[in-house]
Amino acid sequence: MIPAMLIAGTHSGVGKTTVALGLMAALHSRGLQVQPFKVGPDFIDPSHHTDVCGRVSRNLDAFMMGLDGIEKCFCRGIKDADVAIVEGVMGLYDGINSSEKASTAEVAKALRIPVLLVLDAQGMSRSAGAVEMGYTCFDSKVNIAGIILNRVGSTRHLAMLKGSIKSPILGALPKSKDIETKSRHLGLVMGFERKHDIAALSSFIEKHLDLDAILELRCNLCSDQESHEIRNPSVRIGIADDEAFCFYYRENLEELQKLGAELVLFSPIRDDLPDIDGLYIGGGYPELYVEALEKGIARKQIKKASENGMPIYGECGGLIYLSRQLVSDNARSYEMVNALPCITLMTKKLQALGYVEAQVVGSNPIVDIGKTIRGHEFHYSQVEPDKDAHFAYRIVRGKGIKNCLDGLIEQNTLGSYLHTHFYSHHIDKFIDSCKSYHRK
Repeated sequence: MIPAMLIAGTHSGVGKTTVALGLMAALHSRGLQVQPFKVGPDFIDPSHHTDVCGRVSRNLDAFMMGLDGIEKCFCRGIKDADVAIVEGVMGLYDGINSSEKASTAEVAKALRIPVLLVLDAQGMSRSAGAVEMGYTCFDSKVNIAGIILNRVGSTRHLAMLKGSIKSPILGALPKSKDIETKSRHLGLVMGFERKHDIAALSSFIEKHLDLDAILELRCNLCSDQESHEIRNPSVRIGIADDEAFCFYYRENLEELQKLGAELVLFSPIRDDLPDIDGLYIGGGYPELYVEALEKGIARKQIKKASENGMPIYGECGGLIYLSRQLVSDNARSYEMVNALPCITLMTKKLQALGYVEAQVVGSNPIVDIGKTIRGHEFHYSQVEPDKDAHFAYRIVRGKGIKNCLDGLIEQNTLGSYLHTHFYSHHIDKFIDSCKSYHRK
């Protein structure tokens, strides 16, 4: 097994993203093939990982993927890699409803991977030892292999910390205002928008972490690789792929390929709609590029394709784009695709955040009635459907569009706030819908 470690924090904001990203950059600069992972459903941190490592970062989410799915994803991801780095989420033991479910600790145990715990040492000396002891003793099945101290004030401060912490200290980062990552309403800016100096972060981590000791860490997971045979393409599925639409789980795209889809990437901002049998529009930031989307030639072409019965699937940002209009938070209206009977209102307040579980109750081109699907929602908008609108999903956990309903349906077009992971349900029906459309 290649070197592997999970970067966890005692709590959110402790600096684990800085450590994880810097460690990836430092090891990449040594010439290593670094495979990044992210615990949880987040799309934004993985975009930074991908940008730094040159390998697509993969999500490890126990709620959406199940423990078997996590193991399959991890083993698939490390193929041909020299080292694996997993970035945790929130505090190490924080899960759903005060449980372990979907926590960083659950993933650490499932992968049997050593944990590097980032501890914010500002304002503490001996108390840091109590924090470290609490985390290492809370669950003996979690292998905390070392501590990385953040915001250390001085050499004297570090000496006091070393006197109270029993676990190996594999790094001590001094306070630095220059090492930070910018944020906006949905979290960090995307990797392709990053403005801070990764070279400086890499040097900072190289100087203050014991990289040689860290590279000695291994996980005990069996590294048997799942066969990833891709069928000969039988359908062409368009993937909206640009700065407005960039939230996709890697496994979702791979599952489509595995089932015989040729993926055709295009930009709704700049390109014509390609010659395809189906369309997948992921999430992203359409509200930031709304003028360009309104002017884009693909907008009217997608409307026509929807009217002709093409299977179209939109998630969150895709739902917004497929709506009739987008009304910005300053009340300006923009024409969207008009494939779904609704308008979207952008707000300055977070409208929904969290995991979603839904029962499929309405006929649609993506998943059969009666199935259960899982994913998450995170948005600063409200969708107002027409009174006679039809829905595909009844929400068991989460908020959805309205009255615990999600998944607006019109023709063969489905749009929802739910970002779903295809490990939570089979996606064969989408392929079959595209084949049926192709034969027309």
